[in-house]
Amino acid sequence: MNYHKIFADICSEIHQKEDKGVVASYIPELKKVDKDKFGVYMSMINGEHSAYGDWEEKFSIQSISKVLTLVLAYKSEGEKLWKRVGVEPPGTPFNSLVLLEHENGIPRNPLINAGALVICDILLDTCSNPKEEFLDFVRELAGNDSLEYNQAVAESEKATSFRNAAAANLIKSFGNLKNKVDDVLDLYAYTCSIDMTCADLAHSFQFLATDGYDKKSKKQIISVSRSKRLNALMQLCGFYDQAGEFSVKIGLPGKSGVGGGIVAVLPDHYAIAVWSPGLNEKGNSYLGMEFLELFTTKTEYSIF
Repeated sequence: MNYHKIFADICSEIHQKEDKGVVASYIPELKKVDKDKFGVYMSMINGEHSAYGDWEEKFSIQSISKVLTLVLAYKSEGEKLWKRVGVEPPGTPFNSLVLLEHENGIPRNPLINAGALVICDILLDTCSNPKEEFLDFVRELAGNDSLEYNQAVAESEKATSFRNAAAANLIKSFGNLKNKVDDVLDLYAYTCSIDMTCADLAHSFQFLATDGYDKKSKKQIISVSRSKRLNALMQLCGFYDQAGEFSVKIGLPGKSGVGGGIVAVLPDHYAIAVWSPGLNEKGNSYLGMEFLELFTTKTEYSIF
């Protein structure tokens, strides 16, 4: 297929829409991003790639990092990790506190804020230097040693993390956080703040299209069975309370972030990353969702 032409045709179609969503405003640094930015990059497992638009521009990956922190924790903790966090779709917004009280401080899944806080707590116990080790891990997956935390974004998130602080304290009250709340919140903010391009993101997630094996480093990042579980988790929980709609319309495992990024995987074929900062009411990229729906429709490629 001529993917570049497909990308161009879809972009021409979706950019005719007047509604491009709203840039996230609850983290002050994210308000500064130009809503008209748009980029896409697809990394195929055969080594080919296709790109369009602002794919070389870095942006804050935000909650997409939750998949990568989960991978690092899963590697060290194994199946006992699931005693502290579930695998069910939340049916509530990404920063909701509603279910934590009812379910005794066990977050529904690790891809919502509460679940990612528990994962960060695990990393504080299993890594000698969690920030450094996580950044090195992401650099290796992306094949880019220049990736860095965005200090301004991290500090901006920490300064406004009142709901995350409430969630962390509630989880700790049930004994499901072992470390100091401030330390957990600090690590969480930094993991979300990494700046990446669409190409970096697609390369970072390609191992989930190849049964956990990273062709760049020639390493088995995670086992085949755990790769399967992570893809299933992204399919069920990667888009908060819009995961069902993403599955119905797009049909790929994936993860979104309030920085406007979406990364999705078609096992045995490719990883694709889209960036458009305007968000819909569920906190997912408005044009990113539109793009991927048209892409899987035109190419007839999905897991279903």
